[in-house]
Amino acid sequence: MAELRLGPVLRYVDGSSATVWVEASRPCAAEVRCADGAGGQARTFQVAGHHYALVQVEGLTAATTTSYDVLLDGTPVWPPPDSRFPASVIRTPGDDDAVRVSFGSCRWAAPPADEADPVGPDALDSLAARIAADPDGERPDVLVLLGDQVYADETSAATHRWLAARRDLSDPPGSEVADYEEYTRLYYESWLDPEVRWLLSTVPSCMIFDDHDVIDDWNTSAAWLADMRATPWWRERLLSGLMSYWVHQHLGNLSPAELSADPLYAAVRELPDGTDELRAFACKADADPASVRWSYRRDFGRVRLLMVDTRAARVLDEEARSMLDPGEAEWLREQALEGPGSYDHLLIGTSLPWLLPHLVHDAEAWNAALCRGDRGARWARFGEDLRRRADLEHWAAFPASFAELAALIAEAGTGPQAPASVLVLSGDVHHAYVAEPVWPTGAPDARVLQLTCSPVHNAIPLAIRLGFRFGWSAAARALGRRFARHGRCAPTAVKWRKTGGPWFGNQLMTLTLRGRSARLRLEQARANGALKTVEESTLTTA
Repeated sequence: MAELRLGPVLRYVDGSSATVWVEASRPCAAEVRCADGAGGQARTFQVAGHHYALVQVEGLTAATTTSYDVLLDGTPVWPPPDSRFPASVIRTPGDDDAVRVSFGSCRWAAPPADEADPVGPDALDSLAARIAADPDGERPDVLVLLGDQVYADETSAATHRWLAARRDLSDPPGSEVADYEEYTRLYYESWLDPEVRWLLSTVPSCMIFDDHDVIDDWNTSAAWLADMRATPWWRERLLSGLMSYWVHQHLGNLSPAELSADPLYAAVRELPDGTDELRAFACKADADPASVRWSYRRDFGRVRLLMVDTRAARVLDEEARSMLDPGEAEWLREQALEGPGSYDHLLIGTSLPWLLPHLVHDAEAWNAALCRGDRGARWARFGEDLRRRADLEHWAAFPASFAELAALIAEAGTGPQAPASVLVLSGDVHHAYVAEPVWPTGAPDARVLQLTCSPVHNAIPLAIRLGFRFGWSAAARALGRRFARHGRCAPTAVKWRKTGGPWFGNQLMTLTLRGRSARLRLEQARANGALKTVEESTLTTA
């Protein structure tokens, strides 16, 4: 009999359809049956000895809520008979509904319930507990996870023990994951957390990777990549990371129409074993990153979300360094500008913040100039070493890309059909803040903000707290200007100021978007399992 190994994970939802992802213990037919009669069925496909299905649920009714069951070969497997949680549901949007978007990044898997948590309460656990206590109350319409869903390079004590039983950890990469099977262990550890498993079964999600989904500082520079490619374990790690991301995260980001047009998805489903086909795809993505698009668009009524790949799509040549390759940049531009007046809010999801504390921004721009050779070979060598040690690889470290994004945001946010807001959603930096850009001339009509929220569940060392608090100060600005002068850096396309934060803790931000109004709430997980509101503000009004 087939058993449910992982999931269900509710991914795409619109007014009439949804997708539900599952992993089963053996080949089988996976089925979703809704209480209102809607449903869908799919055969599992096989990758590296694992069996997955993405079930397309059809026949849903807009503006309704229906519970659902999951069956494998006709046998009910979800919800579990002893579940302490309410029924998992699919909520479809209505035309006039508010859209609630909860977002954050950097979630290290919570330890088992009988072990102490070294990084404090998990914000996703707390969100699940609140929804479970009041199933008919407020909940997100979508959970946007902005990177570091798993940590391939920072494994837990339990995973360390599991790896040690599998192979000799004295051989590289030691206690980091090495292959596809070890990646599956990370997803089991993260998504089998009881609260998170139920949460992901009942709240739709959008996901994108960041560096720790593969390795810290992934694609920092051409020199970094060359060094990694000379490492014997790197190729298997990267291919396994891309393959497991495609299976566990990327497929669910796509709409049913996009899935039906995806040749790789069709090929993997048709083959008895899709491992070789998926591996060939990952090899191509490694050799030619521009051949693959991980970025995607989701529309929630009159809210447009553009999730942008800021890791695999990079151009690393120091003379043409760019956060996005030309095709990716053009895609972002087309999606942002398509259908003027057709959306009220534009959300740009990028794991890495666009606007950073001023000292950090200036240090990264200065470092980019050094690494480019603007101050000579000796400074270039120093700059490369510093870039890796200090993680200087955000938008500011790609000055041309920083300016291009500023120009695109201004263009999208200007004119009689401009949206009410353009909001850049980010994580990565293990604290939260709000920053507002100011254009020297011709400010956009839309309200533009950088909204950064991290971590969902991870450590916040004292050095990070002190460093980022200082980074916004007047003294830090003065120090940053000295870096910029030494690097002969061009003036930035925009100025900006911090309007909220910094806040430190395991946390989530939630946007409530109704018509042309937008409200922001920041909540932090507390030791008692609750989420506490620490900031609430109005961003735009109708």
